[in-house]
Amino acid sequence: MLLTGKMPVDICSVVLEGLDMKPLGQVTPKLVCECSEDRLIRALRLLPRGEVDRIIMEEEKIEARCEFCGKVYRMGPKDVAKKFEEAKGDPALDDDFQSNNLQ
Repeated sequence: MLLTGKMPVDICSVVLEGLDMKPLGQVTPKLVCECSEDRLIRALRLLPRGEVDRIIMEEEKIEARCEFCGKVYRMGPKDVAKKFEEAKGDPALDDDFQSNNLQ
């Protein structure tokens, strides 16, 4: 049905015919990526510190690419060390990460 140009709401109308379907709203998808340097630091903090130090020693930097938007983040050893010192909360807890990023 999608290949014939039907919209999702049209498909639902066909599938749910007779059930008095009423769409509550429609949303147009948008490409919005929430990647950031802070998210990279959060991911790094989830790794054992020795692993992060090994990567920095071998590569002389930390480099990561967002799989969603393709943006590349690069950080040198001093930047990583500073971010680790400034980091607060538990990187495994979304609440800690979100509240620290709102400050």
